[in-house]
Parts: sequence; C-alpha cells; structure tokens
Amino acid sequence: MAPAVVWDSALLGYDLGGDHPFNPVRLDLTIRLATELGVLDGVELLVPSPAGDEELLRIHAPEYLAAVREAPLVGWDVGHGLGTADNPVFSDMHAASSLVVGSTLLAARKIAEGEADRAVNIAGGLHHAMRDQASGFCVYNDCSVAISWLLDHGFQRIAYIDTDVHHGDGVQAAFYDDPRVLTISLHQHPFTLWPGTGYSAETGRGGADGTAVNIPLPPRTRDPGWLRAFHAVVPSLLADFEPQLLLTQCGVDSHEEDPLADLSLSVDGHRTIYATLRDLATTYANGKWLAVGGGGYQLIRVVPRSWTHLIATVLGRDVAPETPLPQNWVSTVRKAAPGAEIPAAMTDGRDTEFKPWGDGEDDPVDVAVRDTRRAVFPLHGLDPDDPRD
Repeated sequence: MAPAVVWDSALLGYDLGGDHPFNPVRLDLTIRLATELGVLDGVELLVPSPAGDEELLRIHAPEYLAAVREAPLVGWDVGHGLGTADNPVFSDMHAASSLVVGSTLLAARKIAEGEADRAVNIAGGLHHAMRDQASGFCVYNDCSVAISWLLDHGFQRIAYIDTDVHHGDGVQAAFYDDPRVLTISLHQHPFTLWPGTGYSAETGRGGADGTAVNIPLPPRTRDPGWLRAFHAVVPSLLADFEPQLLLTQCGVDSHEEDPLADLSLSVDGHRTIYATLRDLATTYANGKWLAVGGGGYQLIRVVPRSWTHLIATVLGRDVAPETPLPQNWVSTVRKAAPGAEIPAAMTDGRDTEFKPWGDGEDDPVDVAVRDTRRAVFPLHGLDPDDPRD
C-alpha cells in the first residue's frame, strides 16, 4: 500500500500577498527540492478539489463562510478576524482556503478508504482558524475539518500531535470537549509567544478532561530538550489512548533561524521528529499517519529541507542528512533570490541525541514536563512522577 502525497500548484493560490511571511514560495521550493532529490520519483501526486460547504460547516459557522466569500468584494470591514495584518483579505480567498481543506480531506480519504496507510499534505496545517474567525494566517482549519470527517468515516479515536512552535489552539478549541480526540501540542511557552494559550493546565472539558495536552517549552530549547520533553509525555499517552490514526501538524517555525519565534531546533531535529512520529504511528495507530505542514518562515534555508525530509519520511524514502543540495535547485534559488545564503546539504550538522526524562538530571524543559505530566497523567491512570509511565 503506497503512501499518498497530495500536491497541485493551485495550492500556491493561498497567498496572503506582499511581504507577508506566509509566502507560498516555501511550498514551491519544497516540491522542487523533493523532485530534484528523487524523493518523488514514480509517485503519482494526488490533485485535490476544494472542500464544499458541507465539509467546512463541520467546523466553521455559516456566517463566517459568508464573510470569507464577501470580504474580497467589500474590502476590509467584514470582521471575523479578516482584513488584519495577520489575515489580510486577498482575491479568491474562499476558493484558495477551501482548496487547502480539500487537500487534507483528500489525504484523509485515502487513508479511510484503505488506499494508503500514510499520507502527507505540506500545504495543510492551518491550525489557528477558529469556528467563526480567521487567526494566525489561517482562514479555514483543515486539520479540524479532516478530524471531524474521519470521525464520521470509521475512526473512533484520533490523536492530533502539533509540533509547530505556536500552540495548536484552533484544533484544541474544536475538540476540547470531545473524548474521541487527543490533542497534544508542543510549543514555545505562551508567556513568550502568540497566541498566549497552551498552558499545561489546559486539559479538556467535561468527559474529555485529559484529552487536551500542552507542553509549553522555554525559549531557546534545542533538539535534545525538545525530544526529551516529547518522549516524557507523548508515547505514554498514546499507549493509553490507543488511537486509530495520528494526524500531525509539522510546522517548522521551531527552527533556530525562524524569524517569528525563539525555539532553537535544527533541520536534523525536524528529521528526527518525523521519524519518531512514523514509529509512533506504527506502534500505536496501526501505521496510519496523516501529516500536514504548518508554520515556517525561513523560506529558503529551512522550510524546503525540513519538509522534503517530511515527505521522504512519509514515503519511506528517508534522505541521508549529508545529502548535498542538488545544483539545479540551488541555481533556481539563486536566480530568484540573488545573494541568499544556501546550505550545502540536507543537515545543519546537529546532534539530536537526548537524555530521557527521569535520569536524575535537571533540564530547563523539565518544568514543563513535570507540570504537564501532573496535570494530565492521573486522568489516564498514569503516575506523573514515575519515569516508567
């Protein structure tokens, strides 16, 4: 069963314009790099169609859909978070945003229909969009729509893991009282970064208490610390929850060169995260893994390399870190961005080895680990202070 890759150049139409950091060139450069490296050799790219209102209304309010359609016609004064610096109005906004949702739905459908165990859509990951409001560069929430659709098409338990530097607030909000969805977000501490949510004490509501999990990490956390925190929390919860599918938002704005945040991960760290997510899907979710993109604003040096590793990992065609960047790709970048500093290989040369939590040493991330485990683990019958749990 071959993994699925969803891509069409029409997805570049989700373009917030001007010098907005959410520039679709990052998607184009990723697909070009993956192609030049041979990662996509023989892979039939799946072409999406826009999601219809029936699917969008799973998550979004009717009046919000109307506002998104209306905004390009009337200008800026439509409310709902539209027309702001983060979410400027752009032409064909509804069509472009619906296509992003449709692309993640297509990936979900391929898994649900048994045509693929793993699927990737780098254009997805718009995790901040709320029921009736655009937020954080996100108009419609493709992650939430796909989860809702999957719950109606054969899945009873879905784990959503968000590795973006920003809290996965929109997805958490959509399923905060739904015990069928476990949302886990590792992000820079909300004291220090927008959107200011994602504290350890945010654990879900009512019968879903314990199914929202947040690991807020201190600024300048590097690969070993991030991985230490991840492994201290995530595998134990997946083992208890027994998801039937992992949906992972793989934003790469956690990189040390990203201009909008302050974590200090590397491309090597990202590559390790993706391999870990694949292993966890195999161990705890019958191999079913849907991966989407997300944030990432170092458009040349970081996003194309990290997401090429993501595509390769989903396809089972892992790219060795020391692999040099193809000369054709480098030439393309130099023509488009003269003077840009271009890395030599698919690595930052970083060591991602980490010490497991509970080893008796104290790491700056351990405050977050302890707070999260103490907030959530007892709700799953796990001992928050026992490293074996």
